[in-house]
Amino acid sequence: MPITRGPWIDVHAHPGRCFLAGLEPDHLLAQLLGGDGSATALHAAQAAGLAAVSYATVADLAVLALKSAGGLHAGRPFEPGEARADHRRQLDGLRRLVEAEGVTVARTAADLERAHTTGDTAILVTCEGGDFLEGNIDGLAEAYEAGMSSLTLVHYRVNEIGDIQTEEPVHGGLTAFGRDVVAACNELGVVIDCAHATLATTLGVLDASTAPVMISHSHLDHDDRRHPRLLSADHATAVASAGGLIGAWPSGVTSATLADFIDEIIRLVALIGTSHVAIGTDLDANFRPVITEHGQFATVAEELAARGLDPSEVDAILGQNVVDLYRAVAG
Repeated sequence: MPITRGPWIDVHAHPGRCFLAGLEPDHLLAQLLGGDGSATALHAAQAAGLAAVSYATVADLAVLALKSAGGLHAGRPFEPGEARADHRRQLDGLRRLVEAEGVTVARTAADLERAHTTGDTAILVTCEGGDFLEGNIDGLAEAYEAGMSSLTLVHYRVNEIGDIQTEEPVHGGLTAFGRDVVAACNELGVVIDCAHATLATTLGVLDASTAPVMISHSHLDHDDRRHPRLLSADHATAVASAGGLIGAWPSGVTSATLADFIDEIIRLVALIGTSHVAIGTDLDANFRPVITEHGQFATVAEELAARGLDPSEVDAILGQNVVDLYRAVAG
């Protein structure tokens, strides 16, 4: 049957905990998290009819630890060269997945549209955290050659690029090196992701960037249940006003049910409009997720329609807006 809906795209995810690829079976993380299930997760996305799914590396993975009060942080400094080496391991794992499964690595809007038209599922190689650069811009080209189409500048470690939402400010926003990273991403056609970045860092990116950006997984904060990873109205509006996207995040931070997550999407739509909202599931590294498999995209589509959105608006949120962003950034 011909496809009658638009492309469905998960703009931020770690399917099958892809960041574990290449670890020895006796590695602590492999034992705790169950190892790499990237291929199985890809098959599930294909069965759900997604045109593309983000496979995100985690650049600060080697140093992450739990805070005593909950949440993640950098539990120790990196050893020299450790961040880049561990990131190469993760990229190598994605390369092996692509080769074994014969899937396309998408970089452009045309790649995404082609996957949708042919009924295939492409992979978006995305990198969460610029820690692997280790303060050296040369590492960006290496990641790009490995397929990276989007870079989340910061994660849970305060790196050389800018401040993060879950730690006290260190840099006062985007650093001079961060501006160099933004310029290099613009030149390469890499989508800049400001997830985890403070408002000051995000505003610095918007000032420096010649292309629209996204926040791949978050949503609006709540007066009665605040969380540092969520966004003020000013934060979300700044990104949208510059032509960017907010990827709604189905996290247990504030959502207990899928209906709660639909509420969060509707709140974003009411503030910034349907053309600036996407879906970033954070699968399989989310906190108490209310979306646990890509098959639930169909339910999200049904629920958004039930809330009064027309088919073109639903299509926009579930993927067309991502295609448009990639067209604006990468062609």
